[in-house]
Amino acid sequence: MSQVRVRFAPSPTGPLHIGGVRTALYNYLFAKKTGGTFILRIEDTDQARFVEGAEEYIMEALKWCGIKVEEGIEEGGSCGPYRQSDRKEIYRQYADLLVEKGDAYYAFDTTEELDYLRSESEKAGNTFIYNAGTRDKLNNSLSLDSAVWNKKLSDHEACVIRYKMPLSEDIHFNDIIRGNIVVNTGTLDDKVLFKSDGMPTYHLANIVDDHLMLISHVIRGEEWLPSLPLHIMLYRSFGWDAPLFAHLPLLLKPDGKGKLSKRDGDKMGFPVFPLFWPYGETAKGYREEGYYPEAFVNMLALLGWNPGTEQEIFTMEELAEAFSLDRVGKSGSRFDPEKAKWFNHQYLIKKPVEELAMEFREFLRSHGYHIDIIRLDILINLVKERVSFVKDIWDQTDFFFKAPDNYDQEVIKKRWKEETPATLLELRSLLSSTDDFTPAGTEAAVKAWIEEKGYNMGAVMNAFRLVIVGASRGPHMFDIISWIGKTETLSRIDKGLSAIGR
Repeated sequence: MSQVRVRFAPSPTGPLHIGGVRTALYNYLFAKKTGGTFILRIEDTDQARFVEGAEEYIMEALKWCGIKVEEGIEEGGSCGPYRQSDRKEIYRQYADLLVEKGDAYYAFDTTEELDYLRSESEKAGNTFIYNAGTRDKLNNSLSLDSAVWNKKLSDHEACVIRYKMPLSEDIHFNDIIRGNIVVNTGTLDDKVLFKSDGMPTYHLANIVDDHLMLISHVIRGEEWLPSLPLHIMLYRSFGWDAPLFAHLPLLLKPDGKGKLSKRDGDKMGFPVFPLFWPYGETAKGYREEGYYPEAFVNMLALLGWNPGTEQEIFTMEELAEAFSLDRVGKSGSRFDPEKAKWFNHQYLIKKPVEELAMEFREFLRSHGYHIDIIRLDILINLVKERVSFVKDIWDQTDFFFKAPDNYDQEVIKKRWKEETPATLLELRSLLSSTDDFTPAGTEAAVKAWIEEKGYNMGAVMNAFRLVIVGASRGPHMFDIISWIGKTETLSRIDKGLSAIGR
């Protein structure tokens, strides 16, 4: 294989969708697997849709994911500039070259004229297509006398350059993922290649840039598959060798019906962007929701690609080693928000307790609690198997930091019996006289007392948990009381008895 060079080429029109991140990831993994080069190119030819901050967002998102750009706006490289608006002087010469070869032409049709033609076609139940069947009747350099259209050019009349698609020719091309495809040019329109504002369209700019940047493989989303025939024709018109193409399947809604969108995330409560988007209509991101970048990347990699094994947890290095385009599926991949949480849980439980404790300490400080890190290590070990995010540790441990203000009425109704207050007073007396307040020490003392008295273990411990925690939740009771200490334990028994009733 010749030198592999791939590019991720997003448009800065808003936050980067996770489908776009997956495209970047697959390009990056393919480059790493083959010893190739991963390039970031910003395609901002559509200035009307440009959104301030989007370019910076794209670069920050890739950095957070650990997708390392080797050539790009910040990194530089021998094939720059890597922002299309900085390359606009390049494109006109290629558009003119196509006109000279007879593969493109000038079109002077106004927006109003084209809108009228579309409207009339719709009224007749048809779809207007600007192609070999209509162009000879329209306002362009193919239908007008040369003197007329040359004067229009010399008068700087607004015009575009359109590709001249053959009347009826089968275009044969191959996609790595989808195999051989044949499209007849009679079904295609004459796409605009160069706009009246002096900027190229995506179609021309991306072909020229891919050629000049020596791109060997174009790995992009399925939504670009309809454009592939035109792109193949452009390569042919220029006399260039086309790169190999691979069009990735869509990311689908959780129900599998349609493309995953921001609306789905808003409705179901999960992000569809890697980072928080702070502009205009804000959107939450995976980073700010507490996902680890490694978990996010691992989850995305398996949405469309199958390693062929049962393995689900991969480091970035393992993904690169295992990745291959021939194991990317054709059909869309259904996004599962619960599976995304599962991935984060897997990474969380593998992290050193000290690291999790440091993260949780920052959360506690923001809530006014200042706890020794060693004590937090103990706490994290008690609950980390129960949570998917560090922020969730609070929901599992809030009662470690404050006594309950209310008590679960359902538990009271079910567990609080006439003899319960007297039993808890006995338990309080026992714990008050217990010197060894370690989990093992209190457990041994309490179990011996229960056995000696002939009490029901479940009845005692459920009532005990109620006054300490306020509900039927939390880890092992003796771990809880050891952490909060004897004084707090006795105080909570007193408070619970007072609140629930003796």
